[in-house]
Amino acid sequence: MYQQFTDRARKVMQMACAEAQSFNHEYIGTEHILLGLVAEGTGVAANILKNLDIDLGKIRREDEKIVQAGPDAVPMSKLPQTPRAKKVLEYAIEEARRLNHNYLGSEHLLLGLLREAEGVAAQVLINLGLRLKTVHAEVLNILGQSPPSPESESSTWDDEEEDPPPVELQHLPESAREIVAEFNCQIDVIKEEKEQAVAAQAFEKAAALRDLEYKLRKLRDEFISHWPHG
Repeated sequence: MYQQFTDRARKVMQMACAEAQSFNHEYIGTEHILLGLVAEGTGVAANILKNLDIDLGKIRREDEKIVQAGPDAVPMSKLPQTPRAKKVLEYAIEEARRLNHNYLGSEHLLLGLLREAEGVAAQVLINLGLRLKTVHAEVLNILGQSPPSPESESSTWDDEEEDPPPVELQHLPESAREIVAEFNCQIDVIKEEKEQAVAAQAFEKAAALRDLEYKLRKLRDEFISHWPHG
Protein backbone atom coordinates (compact mmCIF):
# COMPACT_ATOMS: atom_id res chain seq x y z
CA MET A 1 0.00 0.00 0.00
CA TYR A 2 2.58 2.57 1.11
CA GLN A 3 4.60 2.34 -2.10
CA GLN A 4 1.88 4.46 -3.74
CA PHE A 5 2.12 7.17 -1.05
CA THR A 6 3.80 10.46 -1.87
CA ASP A 7 6.57 11.55 0.48
CA ARG A 8 4.18 14.02 2.11
CA ALA A 9 1.54 11.33 2.66
CA ARG A 10 4.18 9.08 4.23
CA LYS A 11 5.22 11.99 6.43
CA VAL A 12 1.60 12.43 7.51
CA MET A 13 1.47 8.79 8.63
CA GLN A 14 4.82 9.09 10.41
CA MET A 15 3.55 12.16 12.22
CA ALA A 16 0.31 10.33 13.05
CA CYS A 17 2.42 7.70 14.83
CA ALA A 18 4.33 10.43 16.67
CA GLU A 19 1.04 12.10 17.68
CA ALA A 20 -0.28 8.79 19.02
CA GLN A 21 2.86 8.32 21.10
CA SER A 22 2.62 11.89 22.40
CA PHE A 23 -0.85 11.01 23.73
CA ASN A 24 0.49 7.74 25.21
CA HIS A 25 -1.77 5.79 22.86
CA GLU A 26 -0.86 2.27 21.76
CA TYR A 27 -2.69 2.64 18.45
CA ILE A 28 -3.09 5.01 15.49
CA GLY A 29 -6.64 6.28 15.13
CA THR A 30 -8.33 8.71 12.78
CA GLU A 31 -7.63 11.50 15.26
CA HIS A 32 -3.89 10.90 14.93
CA ILE A 33 -4.04 10.87 11.12
CA LEU A 34 -5.84 14.22 11.23
CA LEU A 35 -3.20 15.62 13.57
CA GLY A 36 -0.56 14.26 11.21
CA LEU A 37 -2.14 16.22 8.34
CA VAL A 38 -2.10 19.37 10.47
CA ALA A 39 1.49 18.82 11.61
CA GLU A 40 2.70 18.24 8.03
CA GLY A 41 1.09 21.54 7.11
CA THR A 42 2.38 22.01 3.55
CA GLY A 43 0.68 19.35 1.44
CA VAL A 44 -2.34 19.61 -0.83
CA ALA A 45 -4.67 18.72 2.06
CA ALA A 46 -3.35 21.59 4.19
CA ASN A 47 -3.81 24.01 1.29
CA ILE A 48 -7.35 22.76 0.73
CA LEU A 49 -8.20 23.38 4.38
CA LYS A 50 -6.70 26.87 4.22
CA ASN A 51 -8.64 27.62 1.02
CA LEU A 52 -11.82 26.63 2.84
CA ASP A 53 -10.94 29.03 5.69
CA ILE A 54 -10.25 26.23 8.17
CA ASP A 55 -7.51 27.19 10.61
CA LEU A 56 -5.08 24.30 11.14
CA GLY A 57 -4.49 25.35 14.72
CA LYS A 58 -8.21 25.18 15.43
CA ILE A 59 -8.35 21.63 14.06
CA ARG A 60 -5.68 20.62 16.57
CA ARG A 61 -7.47 22.36 19.43
CA GLU A 62 -10.81 20.72 18.57
CA ASP A 63 -9.13 17.33 18.20
CA GLU A 64 -7.41 17.67 21.57
CA LYS A 65 -10.75 18.52 23.24
CA ILE A 66 -11.97 15.03 22.36
CA VAL A 67 -8.80 12.96 22.64
CA GLN A 68 -7.63 12.04 26.14
CA ALA A 69 -4.02 11.14 26.89
CA GLY A 70 -3.20 7.67 28.18
CA PRO A 71 -1.72 7.16 31.66
CA ASP A 72 1.61 5.62 30.67
CA ALA A 73 4.26 6.44 28.10
CA VAL A 74 4.29 4.23 25.01
CA PRO A 75 7.63 2.77 23.87
CA MET A 76 8.89 3.77 20.43
CA SER A 77 7.56 1.11 18.07
CA LYS A 78 5.33 0.55 15.07
CA LEU A 79 1.80 1.09 16.33
CA PRO A 80 -1.23 -0.80 14.98
CA GLN A 81 -4.05 1.07 13.26
CA THR A 82 -7.59 1.01 14.55
CA PRO A 83 -10.28 -0.49 12.28
CA ARG A 84 -11.51 3.02 11.51
CA ALA A 85 -8.01 4.21 10.63
CA LYS A 86 -7.67 1.23 8.28
CA LYS A 87 -11.02 2.15 6.74
CA VAL A 88 -9.74 5.71 6.19
CA LEU A 89 -6.81 4.34 4.19
CA GLU A 90 -9.14 2.11 2.17
CA TYR A 91 -11.34 5.10 1.37
CA ALA A 92 -8.26 7.19 0.51
CA ILE A 93 -7.21 4.56 -2.03
CA GLU A 94 -10.72 4.55 -3.50
CA GLU A 95 -10.68 8.35 -3.79
CA ALA A 96 -7.33 8.26 -5.58
CA ARG A 97 -8.74 5.71 -8.03
CA ARG A 98 -11.88 7.78 -8.61
CA LEU A 99 -9.68 10.75 -9.48
CA ASN A 100 -7.53 8.59 -11.79
CA HIS A 101 -4.43 9.29 -9.69
CA ASN A 102 -1.55 6.82 -9.72
CA TYR A 103 -0.41 7.93 -6.27
CA LEU A 104 -1.91 8.56 -2.86
CA GLY A 105 -1.40 12.06 -1.49
CA SER A 106 -2.47 14.01 1.57
CA GLU A 107 -5.62 15.16 -0.26
CA HIS A 108 -6.79 11.55 -0.56
CA LEU A 109 -6.18 11.00 3.16
CA LEU A 110 -8.35 14.05 3.91
CA LEU A 111 -11.14 12.69 1.73
CA GLY A 112 -10.77 9.31 3.43
CA LEU A 113 -11.13 10.88 6.87
CA LEU A 114 -14.40 12.54 5.83
CA ARG A 115 -15.76 9.47 4.05
CA GLU A 116 -15.22 7.36 7.16
CA ALA A 117 -17.75 9.73 8.81
CA GLU A 118 -17.83 8.22 12.32
CA GLY A 119 -14.33 8.60 13.77
CA VAL A 120 -12.96 11.42 15.87
CA ALA A 121 -11.37 13.08 12.83
CA ALA A 122 -14.66 13.14 10.92
CA GLN A 123 -16.44 14.59 13.97
CA VAL A 124 -13.88 17.38 14.24
CA LEU A 125 -13.99 18.22 10.53
CA ILE A 126 -17.79 18.12 10.36
CA ASN A 127 -18.09 20.28 13.49
CA LEU A 128 -15.87 22.84 11.74
CA GLY A 129 -18.32 22.93 8.83
CA LEU A 130 -16.55 20.66 6.35
CA ARG A 131 -18.50 18.30 4.15
CA LEU A 132 -17.18 15.61 1.84
CA LYS A 133 -18.79 17.18 -1.23
CA THR A 134 -17.22 20.58 -0.51
CA VAL A 135 -13.75 19.15 0.07
CA HIS A 136 -14.01 16.96 -3.02
CA ALA A 137 -14.89 20.01 -5.12
CA GLU A 138 -11.90 21.91 -3.72
CA VAL A 139 -9.62 18.96 -4.48
CA LEU A 140 -10.73 19.15 -8.11
CA ASN A 141 -10.29 22.92 -8.07
CA ILE A 142 -6.80 22.92 -6.61
CA LEU A 143 -5.65 20.14 -8.94
CA GLY A 144 -7.22 21.77 -11.99
CA GLN A 145 -9.37 18.75 -12.85
CA SER A 146 -12.91 18.20 -14.06
CA PRO A 147 -15.22 15.92 -12.04
CA PRO A 148 -14.62 12.23 -12.87
CA SER A 149 -17.08 10.56 -15.21
CA PRO A 150 -19.07 7.51 -14.00
CA GLU A 151 -16.81 5.32 -16.14
CA SER A 152 -13.67 6.68 -14.50
CA GLU A 153 -14.90 5.79 -11.02
CA SER A 154 -14.28 2.11 -11.76
CA SER A 155 -10.94 2.67 -13.48
CA THR A 156 -7.54 1.55 -12.17
CA TRP A 157 -4.58 3.62 -11.02
CA ASP A 158 -2.95 3.00 -14.39
CA ASP A 159 -5.60 5.01 -16.23
CA GLU A 160 -4.50 8.27 -17.85
CA GLU A 161 -5.91 11.50 -16.45
CA GLU A 162 -8.31 13.38 -18.67
CA ASP A 163 -7.49 16.93 -19.69
CA PRO A 164 -9.99 19.56 -18.53
CA PRO A 165 -12.23 20.95 -21.28
CA PRO A 166 -10.59 23.62 -23.46
CA VAL A 167 -11.11 27.26 -22.52
CA GLU A 168 -12.99 29.47 -24.99
CA LEU A 169 -10.50 31.41 -27.16
CA GLN A 170 -12.68 32.96 -29.85
CA HIS A 171 -12.60 36.48 -28.37
CA LEU A 172 -8.79 36.61 -28.22
CA PRO A 173 -6.66 38.38 -30.83
CA GLU A 174 -3.88 36.41 -32.52
CA SER A 175 -1.15 37.81 -30.23
CA ALA A 176 -3.03 36.63 -27.14
CA ARG A 177 -3.67 33.21 -28.68
CA GLU A 178 0.07 32.84 -29.20
CA ILE A 179 0.62 33.45 -25.48
CA VAL A 180 -2.04 30.86 -24.66
CA ALA A 181 -0.30 28.44 -27.02
CA GLU A 182 2.94 28.97 -25.09
CA PHE A 183 1.11 28.21 -21.85
CA ASN A 184 -0.31 25.03 -23.39
CA CYS A 185 3.13 23.97 -24.61
CA GLN A 186 4.60 24.36 -21.13
CA ILE A 187 1.65 22.50 -19.61
CA ASP A 188 2.11 19.60 -22.06
CA VAL A 189 5.81 19.34 -21.19
CA ILE A 190 5.07 19.31 -17.46
CA LYS A 191 2.29 16.77 -17.91
CA GLU A 192 4.65 14.46 -19.79
CA GLU A 193 7.28 14.83 -17.04
CA LYS A 194 4.59 14.10 -14.45
CA GLU A 195 3.57 10.90 -16.23
CA GLN A 196 7.21 9.83 -16.43
CA ALA A 197 7.62 10.47 -12.71
CA VAL A 198 4.53 8.37 -11.96
CA ALA A 199 5.85 5.55 -14.15
CA ALA A 200 9.15 5.69 -12.24
CA GLN A 201 7.19 5.68 -8.94
CA ALA A 202 8.69 9.08 -8.06
CA PHE A 203 5.41 10.11 -6.50
CA GLU A 204 6.65 13.18 -4.64
CA LYS A 205 8.10 14.57 -7.88
CA ALA A 206 4.83 13.74 -9.64
CA ALA A 207 2.88 15.62 -6.98
CA ALA A 208 5.15 18.67 -7.33
CA LEU A 209 4.75 18.61 -11.12
CA ARG A 210 0.99 18.26 -10.69
CA ASP A 211 0.98 21.40 -8.51
CA LEU A 212 3.04 23.27 -11.13
CA GLU A 213 0.69 22.11 -13.88
CA TYR A 214 -2.27 23.39 -11.87
CA LYS A 215 -0.63 26.79 -11.35
CA LEU A 216 0.11 27.17 -15.06
CA ARG A 217 -3.45 26.19 -15.99
CA LYS A 218 -4.76 28.74 -13.51
CA LEU A 219 -2.48 31.48 -14.87
CA ARG A 220 -3.53 30.64 -18.43
CA ASP A 221 -7.23 30.69 -17.60
CA GLU A 222 -6.91 33.96 -15.67
CA PHE A 223 -5.08 35.49 -18.63
CA ILE A 224 -7.93 34.45 -20.92
CA SER A 225 -10.75 35.49 -18.59
CA HIS A 226 -9.23 38.93 -17.93
CA TRP A 227 -8.86 39.70 -21.62
CA PRO A 228 -11.66 42.10 -22.65
CA HIS A 229 -14.38 40.65 -24.86
CA GLY A 230 -15.35 42.31 -28.09
